[in-house]
Amino acid sequence: MNTSFKDLNLNLDIIKGLEKQGITIPTEIQAVTIEPALENKDIIGEAFTGSGKTLAYVLPIFQRINTEKKEMQAIILAPTHELVMQIDAQIKLLSSNSGIPVKSMGIIGDVNINNQIKKLKENKPHIIVGSTGRVLDLIRKKKITAHTIKTIVIDEADNLLDPKRSSIVKDVIKTTMRDRQLMAFSASIRKETLETAKELMKEPLVLKSEVKASVNPNISHIYVKCDRRDKFEVLRKIIAAENPAKALVFVNSNEDIELTTLKLNYHNKDCFAMSGNISKEERKRAIDSFRNGKIKILVSSDISARGLDIPDITHVFNLDLPLKLNEYLHRSGRTARGNANGTCICLATDKQMNIITKYEKEFNINFKEKRIYKGILEDVKNSK
Repeated sequence: MNTSFKDLNLNLDIIKGLEKQGITIPTEIQAVTIEPALENKDIIGEAFTGSGKTLAYVLPIFQRINTEKKEMQAIILAPTHELVMQIDAQIKLLSSNSGIPVKSMGIIGDVNINNQIKKLKENKPHIIVGSTGRVLDLIRKKKITAHTIKTIVIDEADNLLDPKRSSIVKDVIKTTMRDRQLMAFSASIRKETLETAKELMKEPLVLKSEVKASVNPNISHIYVKCDRRDKFEVLRKIIAAENPAKALVFVNSNEDIELTTLKLNYHNKDCFAMSGNISKEERKRAIDSFRNGKIKILVSSDISARGLDIPDITHVFNLDLPLKLNEYLHRSGRTARGNANGTCICLATDKQMNIITKYEKEFNINFKEKRIYKGILEDVKNSK
């Protein structure tokens, strides 16, 4: 396997730009992806959350942009506003650090489309990072020039190529020239997602990092058994025992998000409710406060499980277990970013133990049973 970015045929300015970010060695998914991507191959890439998938596709796109042409050359599609903004920020950082004048622009729904059209005209971006619906709207309005697009990336492909959502992605692809490159990336590629992606592509390479588990191996998985009515009190005691530097608490309903947040704040925990009821501006402020340490805990539904890239989240708590198996992968992947370690703790009733067993089988991971005893989270002997 190649061990340096130079071996992967990236130009020196890009490599120097990466060094300014403290990135000197390619991750496994980057090492297997960058060269074929530079050769215009269609790619389906799978690697655990936090393994460097974004740069695996951004770096070859960046190198292949013709900066002499003031035209759109690549579209990156992502399922959440947060992920769109993070990818766009990474491209802008790479442009600044490398001195290569690649321009990008984030396009999301729920904001004024006329302002976006104005900015597109003014900025003339080479790369569009956007949510699928708004990107398609702008293509149909002829504000995004689909015929100049050379590469389309589908990030979080298991989400965007889900049967309920894939029609919009397909409509975006249909507007572009047939010789364009297609790349799809995800932490896990289900069989139906793989088939959908293959139908859209020309002889795609299916690339996986050599780490067999889809879940980051640097995450410790723990469950604590309790009755449903006791879950909040157990959560509160675990948080007091673990004292996480930064933590995400996952709850499945908006009503329970608000209630859990109120209770935690009553017990002097600095936390914020990331429910579907808050505005985009409030969500951004909360994430910024979480990032800089003013808020230690975010209580959220799965809207934050995808695309929230904050390096120093130490703990993920599942007050409610995810409704879908695959969401466990995305939730747990919010901790242990890069080379860091992290802990994911599930509060489970006796009836939910079969779900814990399913996680173990699905993702090739092992859970430890623990309990709160005298203010300490300790191992339970002979668990399961």
